Amino acid sequence: MKDHLIRGISEDGFIKICAVQARDTVERMREIHMTLPLATAALGRSLMACSMMGDELKNEEGSVTLQIRGGGTLGAICAVADSRGNVRGYLQNPAALLPNRADGKLDVGGGVGTDGVLTVIKDAGGREPFTGKVELVSGEIAEDVAAYYAISEQIATLCALGVRVDTDQSVKCAGGYIVQLLPGAPEELAERLERQAMACRSVTEQLESGSDIEAVIAALMGDIKYRILESHEIAYECKCSRERVTNALVSLGREELEKLCEAGETVTVTCQFCDKIYSFTEEDIRALQKK
Repeated sequence: MKDHLIRGISEDGFIKICAVQARDTVERMREIHMTLPLATAALGRSLMACSMMGDELKNEEGSVTLQIRGGGTLGAICAVADSRGNVRGYLQNPAALLPNRADGKLDVGGGVGTDGVLTVIKDAGGREPFTGKVELVSGEIAEDVAAYYAISEQIATLCALGVRVDTDQSVKCAGGYIVQLLPGAPEELAERLERQAMACRSVTEQLESGSDIEAVIAALMGDIKYRILESHEIAYECKCSRERVTNALVSLGREELEKLCEAGETVTVTCQFCDKIYSFTEEDIRALQKK
């Protein structure tokens, strides 16, 4: 099944649903950045959370940036999504290693760390992007995203994110959801939803057993009636181009470009998101100076 994102709402209008199935998206990230399992899980979870956040934007030119700095061995994590949930990202240490937790699972919380913040930057096309920051709760990312919504946007949120890495280090399955209570929702509905979430198997367990993300949401919602409003494909998609890199070099100014020319070497710029390399000869730099 192709990677896709779904959106829905409960029939009473009190619960908003967003979920993604993103195995190929996370696997593409792993191939680009050559991440080891711990980094694959951490960045994969971040990509999926950011994808769901980005898809929420109304402006087609909008974007969401999710940054996590927790002081752990993985270093800083960055994910960026467009308004259709297509996403890209990177982290500082793709080869980070830590022993598994006592339950045998990857220690994402330990790799991310908790001595820091989660930052969300929403550029909806206005003059100033909205920026919200919260202290990290666990470093497991899903709990931290839920805390962001509760503290920064005052929205009660259930978030689950999971990446299952296979024995050959490829991504076996990946998915997650962000389910939120809308204003006016009764307290008993929140409690009921929490109980149902705790009773469900993890997202990765369900996906690995053959369920799709629609079935995961059905299990979570139980007998709460809802309907799916939208479903569309998502992908790992970098926005870099030679034109954008050229504009970035021009923005350095004439003096800095002259220094590059004096070095007499080919200038190479590597995209952090897709590792594509753009090369500029001394002649190319001279041409940029004339601009």
